Amino acid sequence: MSKGRLAAMAVTLAVAGGMLTACSSEDRWCEHDATDTRVADRYCEQNTPGYEWESGDGGSKTKVKKRKRS
Repeated sequence: MSKGRLAAMAVTLAVAGGMLTACSSEDRWCEHDATDTRVADRYCEQNTPGYEWESGDGGSKTKVKKRKRS
């Protein structure tokens, strides 16, 4: 194998490995929706109302303040 092909294969494997790591379920947890308190995963696994999966991406839950019009 040439050095170019070997380098391309190494980069491809590194990118694929990074994608698998980013999609792992270890980066998420179950929270009570109203209080944002971490709870046991079983609540989300059983689809209990009021509980949802959260992840560490920081962008999954954003609150926007609504302004009153006068």
